[in-house]
Amino acid sequence: MTPLEQALAAIDAANAHDPDRSEDAPAAQLYGQRMSAELARLFPDASEPLQIAARGQHIERWILPRKDFPEGRAGYLDWRSALARHHAARVAEIMIAAGYDADDAARAGKMIRKEGIKRDAEVQALEDVICFVFLKWYFAPFSGTQDPEKLQKIVVRTARKMSTEGRARVLREFDLPDDLAAGFRS
Repeated sequence: MTPLEQALAAIDAANAHDPDRSEDAPAAQLYGQRMSAELARLFPDASEPLQIAARGQHIERWILPRKDFPEGRAGYLDWRSALARHHAARVAEIMIAAGYDADDAARAGKMIRKEGIKRDAEVQALEDVICFVFLKWYFAPFSGTQDPEKLQKIVVRTARKMSTEGRARVLREFDLPDDLAAGFRS
């Protein structure tokens, strides 16, 4: 097995313990596999650290439940930061165990923590993949739980995180209602 195959298998094994189920599979494991599939489709020449970062972007997400953090936006942001640090640390451990060097592990961690979004091509590629996965598999069920005004704000925030190329591709690939598509046109 190559180091890449070892790392991806170890991430899948860790995520197999997710108590949350989606489509009869551990939710984090299914999410990681969807991330890998979208990365391969959107960025077929992705580096190995980017491939591993995509697969491990939500590794063991259930370890830090949202309910353990304060309510509101500040609590949400604290939770997301804690998750990013956890995901990056776990992916680094897995990469080192698979034979990657500290520089590659640090590179994947930087991507997972989204350090350099809009300035670093690989960090931006990961963010674009995250947005595509959200839109492709999670947006429809999520949108039914939000009021239209809040949903519009979420769509605009999502689009703002994406690259210009990513936003253009969303408009080509998804049949969004005009009010939501407008967020990807700016």
